[in-house]
Amino acid sequence: MANPLFRQSRTAVEEACGSQTDPQAIQKAKNALSSAFANSNNEEKKQLHSMQDELNRLS
Repeated sequence: MANPLFRQSRTAVEEACGSQTDPQAIQKAKNALSSAFANSNNEEKKQLHSMQDELNRLS
């Protein structure tokens, strides 16, 4: 079974990257990433780090 927090964080990051100037979308994505890290396996964590790098470029 796939990690639902991982899926939610990926969706939130995609939305934040699409809006780029919406600080609420960026914060929502950061919160989702934080929650997903706690329940992720190593492969998911690598992908989450990449998503976090994308968010860092926006802010």
